[in-house]
Amino acid sequence: MQELQFTQHLPISLDEAWLFFSNPANLKEITPSHMGFVVTSKYHGEKMYPGQIIRYIVKPVLGIPLKWCTEITHVVDRKYFIDEQRFGPYAFWHHQHHFIEVDGGVLMRDILNYKVPLGFLGNIVDAVFINNEVRGIFEYRKKILTERFGSL
Repeated sequence: MQELQFTQHLPISLDEAWLFFSNPANLKEITPSHMGFVVTSKYHGEKMYPGQIIRYIVKPVLGIPLKWCTEITHVVDRKYFIDEQRFGPYAFWHHQHHFIEVDGGVLMRDILNYKVPLGFLGNIVDAVFINNEVRGIFEYRKKILTERFGSL
């Protein structure tokens, strides 16, 4: 299993950060276009909630569409939320999104634990491709968020 952590400081209020990140409609904006990311589920309001199921189509390799379904398992308003894969490309996916108010803005911390399927073969594919792709997605997100909100 892999554990990756990413942090970013944004010069926005905690309320503004929470409003943006807790709205599933904003996921597409912070996902690289080459991923072909489309949210296919209907929203139940603009804010996420524990038990919410979010379905996507994503095209991570050669434009081949994969269905992905996550559940928002935990939400503590303006502090953190957790999404977990229920079915999709990973054997395991657990993603924590933390928001900490700091001087001049917000520190966002993501903690991602994932495991790819296919045992030893999957581990090779992860080392050669998937881990770099996941890191690239978070680098892209950081760039887009800096363009949108600025940086500290």
